[in-house]
Amino acid sequence: MSDSFLSKRVDRAATPLAVGDLIVILLVIAGGMVNHNSLTGPIALLTTAAPFLVGWALTSVPIGAYSAGAAESAKASVPLAIRTWIPAAVVGILIRGATQSSFGTNLAIFLGVMLVTGGVALGVWRWVFFKLR
Repeated sequence: MSDSFLSKRVDRAATPLAVGDLIVILLVIAGGMVNHNSLTGPIALLTTAAPFLVGWALTSVPIGAYSAGAAESAKASVPLAIRTWIPAAVVGILIRGATQSSFGTNLAIFLGVMLVTGGVALGVWRWVFFKLR
């Protein structure tokens, strides 16, 4: 009998990566909110982060961000995080755009900032994780 799709894409050894990824995504969102003076508390943070966390949840498993390979080395893990963040950020932006009408022409700038800051933050986090492990 062949392995299920989920068993090929999720490995228990990647649990620390999943926890760290969620923390990093929340920190990236919190940093942006602090920069824009809109971090008023944990509810505001979770409300703002929710679309991006949904995007991450929808993309991380199919892309393999928590596969056995992701848990083995930075060489595999960092690119998987970045490849996951790109569609996750797009999903997050689309959800936010559908629920918030004040984007206007800033949408492309917001997407660019989210792609770069999230991708760099996730990549650095995973690189550091494997250096310290």
